[in-house]
Amino acid sequence: MTYQFRPAKRSEAKPLIGLYSESGCGKTWSSLMLARGFVGPLGKIGMVETESGRGEAYADLLPGGYDVLPIRNNFAPSEYGKALTAAEDAKLDALIIDSASHEWEGAGGVLAMAAANQAAGKTGVLVWQQPKQEHQRHFMLRLMQTPIPLVIVCMRAKYPMIEKKKPDGKKDWIRSEVLEPKQSDDILFEMFVHGWIDREHRLHVTKYTRPDLCKVIIDGEPIRIETGRALAEWARGEQPSSQPSQPQAAAAISAAAPSPPSQALTDGVADDFDILDAIKTALSEAASRGMNALAEEWGAIHPAYQRRLEDEKERLKPIATEADLQQQQARLPL
Repeated sequence: MTYQFRPAKRSEAKPLIGLYSESGCGKTWSSLMLARGFVGPLGKIGMVETESGRGEAYADLLPGGYDVLPIRNNFAPSEYGKALTAAEDAKLDALIIDSASHEWEGAGGVLAMAAANQAAGKTGVLVWQQPKQEHQRHFMLRLMQTPIPLVIVCMRAKYPMIEKKKPDGKKDWIRSEVLEPKQSDDILFEMFVHGWIDREHRLHVTKYTRPDLCKVIIDGEPIRIETGRALAEWARGEQPSSQPSQPQAAAAISAAAPSPPSQALTDGVADDFDILDAIKTALSEAASRGMNALAEEWGAIHPAYQRRLEDEKERLKPIATEADLQQQQARLPL
């Protein structure tokens, strides 16, 4: 092979994003929002799903949908490598791994491989040598070298117990205040951006590879579809368009909706769920105008949902009675 230098291009740097949190904080929905915004309404999203089907809970909520490749029972690094090969063969525009923690601590994962070596009588470096080599070869190296334009790595997280010295000189174990992902110690070093998600679904960024990324993935706010759009612009080498802050986005939604958005439909990113809920509320108010006016109104505010609403135009007719209204609401796939 002949090696040759060429001018560096930012578009060659494929974003690798790490999201971690305790259970129920919105990792999956946040990653889907980021991916959909990044790839656009027609882009292809795939998910390597290890959570016994929970990763498919949003199949009917995400505009454009997504494909899944389940991994069950054996979470060896080589199985993740095979999944990455399948994702590349499928020509995905964005890949979500939900979750990468199984590769480290799941059945057949790195810790299980080390435990099996120890049980077989191996000692010292031989306990960890092969498991770590498998982890680096089939998982980490593949993540860093994949041509998929965006990869989002979701990880479970915990507050580990740490040893602390008490005033009397004795030592005690206490719960750390720093959330840590359940994965190898060095995985976060390979991420372009990584952070943890709190119970209010806000992202707390713990690393930016470049300072300008702080205007793309905003610290202290939920990940929204607009976040993914801005990341796509950055990845193309463009100047990302400014994102509205969370209060500004909420004000825009409230001003446009015929009535204030109700509480979020389910556990997830509040802004986007409020929009879905507000669409259903606006349907009642728009009964006399029919679906076309509603599609125009909400499509202008949130383009990610425009195609979905447009698809409903042919099926949804102007509402004549309360019974018709209830039937239309039940059929609306949001």
